[in-house]
Amino acid sequence: MGFNPIPPDLKPNLLLAKSSMPGMPDWSGSCHLVGHTASVVQSVTLLVDTLKDFLVPRFGLSCSFEELRATARLAAYLHDWGKANHHFQMVVRNDLRSLEPMYRRNPIEFPQMIRHEVASVLMAWDFREWLQQCPQADLMTALAAAGGHHLKMGGKQGKDTSEFGEWRDGSGDTRMHWYIQHPFFKKLLRYGIRALDLPREIKVRGVKACWDVSMVKEKRLEMLDRFLDWEPDKSMLAAVKSLLIAGDAIGSASAQSKIDIQAWMVEELEQRLSTDDLQKVIDARRGEYELREFQVDLGKSSRRVTLARAGCGTGKTLGAYNWAKTHATGCKLFFCYPTTGTSTEGFLDYVQDEVESVLLHSRAAIDLEMATTGEESENGRELITSTYVDEAAQKLASFQAWGPKVSVCTVDTVLGLLQCNRRPLYCFPAIAQAAFVFDEVHCYDDALFGALLKFLELVKAPVLLMSASFLPWQIELIKGAVGESIEIIQGPKEIEERPSYRFHLVDQPDWERVEVEMSRDGKVLWVCNQVNVAIAVYQEARRRGFNTVLYHSRFRYEDRVAHHRAVVDGFKEGSSPILAVTTQVAEMSLDLSATLLVSQIANPASLVQRLGRLNRRYCGHALDAIFYPPENRYPYEQSELDAGEALIRAFSGEVSQAELAVWLEQSGAQGEPKTCTVLLDGKWRTYPAPLRQAGYTISALLEVDKSNWQHAKTSDLDRYVVPLPTHQTGRWGRHRKGYLIAPKEEWSYNQQIGAQEIKNV
Repeated sequence: MGFNPIPPDLKPNLLLAKSSMPGMPDWSGSCHLVGHTASVVQSVTLLVDTLKDFLVPRFGLSCSFEELRATARLAAYLHDWGKANHHFQMVVRNDLRSLEPMYRRNPIEFPQMIRHEVASVLMAWDFREWLQQCPQADLMTALAAAGGHHLKMGGKQGKDTSEFGEWRDGSGDTRMHWYIQHPFFKKLLRYGIRALDLPREIKVRGVKACWDVSMVKEKRLEMLDRFLDWEPDKSMLAAVKSLLIAGDAIGSASAQSKIDIQAWMVEELEQRLSTDDLQKVIDARRGEYELREFQVDLGKSSRRVTLARAGCGTGKTLGAYNWAKTHATGCKLFFCYPTTGTSTEGFLDYVQDEVESVLLHSRAAIDLEMATTGEESENGRELITSTYVDEAAQKLASFQAWGPKVSVCTVDTVLGLLQCNRRPLYCFPAIAQAAFVFDEVHCYDDALFGALLKFLELVKAPVLLMSASFLPWQIELIKGAVGESIEIIQGPKEIEERPSYRFHLVDQPDWERVEVEMSRDGKVLWVCNQVNVAIAVYQEARRRGFNTVLYHSRFRYEDRVAHHRAVVDGFKEGSSPILAVTTQVAEMSLDLSATLLVSQIANPASLVQRLGRLNRRYCGHALDAIFYPPENRYPYEQSELDAGEALIRAFSGEVSQAELAVWLEQSGAQGEPKTCTVLLDGKWRTYPAPLRQAGYTISALLEVDKSNWQHAKTSDLDRYVVPLPTHQTGRWGRHRKGYLIAPKEEWSYNQQIGAQEIKNV
């Protein structure tokens, strides 16, 4: 592709924002740049206006609502200006094979010199004298939001690069031509005058319609220097970025949908909780019993942020909905759990069918499908055969949190906002008007707890934090992040102080004690620190003739859900004696009450969580917990195992939850929360970063399972993904969608055992 000093002709002769959609062969409406820009401006405006009563107070903004509104609208107006160059315009036509090659550009063979959102900022900066006159708008904040709306600014693969847009070699061009004299770009300017009240006289100086390579690089450096010296209002910038990303996505959906997206947005976002909604949930769960005093106290809390310090089985969740009756009325409610398993159980146990709600985590659809009775499919469902309608439905599915009054989700759905994760940003219009419950806070790693602190600092919403224990250093950091007084409500003494456990520290597993418990129709929970150990215990239990179920993370997801339900159902009252052999997934994902616990020694917090599954439905006296040492320390540090053994040795006789909580709080353990987040600390940078600390596993597909996943749709691949250790993946191949593929020579699989290393079979 040689040098051409004249901007290439366009066919069709209009500036496009995206490829044509089926059913829209004339490239009409918001497929063209002006139409799409108008759709996004309208969507962002509607979001801001619908959330008017929430945005300024909830984010503690120092600016006025009018300033926020004007800046968000200006960001929406500018976000796609960078599409008005010949690189983008030819790329967006590449799939239209009816056009001659001279009108098309293959982005794989000839990539764009810079991404369009980077180009948007650079071109808008040339128009700054005009744009700075947008009434009440902050141009720098608008530019930073516009440049980051595709989450590829200043970082790559989750790490800060501080590069102002990625430079791409091999574009095949030495120049970038701009269509600033094109009728459609002039329409875009006139739209700004009409919609944003920009001056009719467009003052610009030195705007060039052709940029060579050196000019592009010079402009990038100039813009980077401007941003490096810039000190933004962090809260305002966070709000504008979030509004633009959500508004751009829903504005894009409006081009594909046959429904009135604007009306849909208002209808969904204005669905908020009433006192009656929450009372319905409470009444359905408590049945004929009155609320406990501690649950009543949660409902009486007058502070914006409340801490509920209560152990397992004390009724925290029911108390949380009573808290919500006071603090979430007139809002939406996000109930956040640490894992997908606990969020699914929380949804099924409390709000499904009681109030308009949705289960939100990355694999929620699979969980709910596996929890159905089989009758649901008989009711039929709409068969969508049109690609056009199907694409709209898929787009709108990303916004399933907008309408429901209650969202039961993993904590990532909310706190991921701080690290610019895509799904939370799409959920922002619901998050911005919500109250929040965060459960099992003591299980957060340093990165997750750090994100929670930044969330409390940014979002001035009602928040309930629930945990079996809060360590002194955690309470102090929470107080500092909140910036105002908080209230700590203790769990019910009569439950937490009753003798629940008897500890036994042994050198080897006591199979005879397990056999005795099974002969008494008992329910035994055996927790191992490693999957391979759990498999070996399961196989030995089967050899001994026990009714045994295995549950760990190394199953295909749909099989994991099935094993999860088998464990939960097997521990229900009246069922046969059962031995459940599990790994750490038992610590938060299982709402069950065992009559005997067998566990390898782990860190203190994990041991307390495992004990929370023993005698959960109190039988009137203490029950046995048998602990034995692991073969090796993995996945814990030796110091953590030493602390766990110290916890066990600290108690003789009968032990209560209250005593365990006191031990934890006096142990002197000190975390180091990581409080640096992209949304609040990145300034102009906007890229997704990890929310949690790096683990020991990576999601992979199994080659032995290839017949199932090789033709699966992208949306179905999660059904076949398995978490596998990261230490041996260096030479593995990859699926076209990025997943690693574990070789069949290294990994086997069956539905009962899960994935297993061949060398360990």
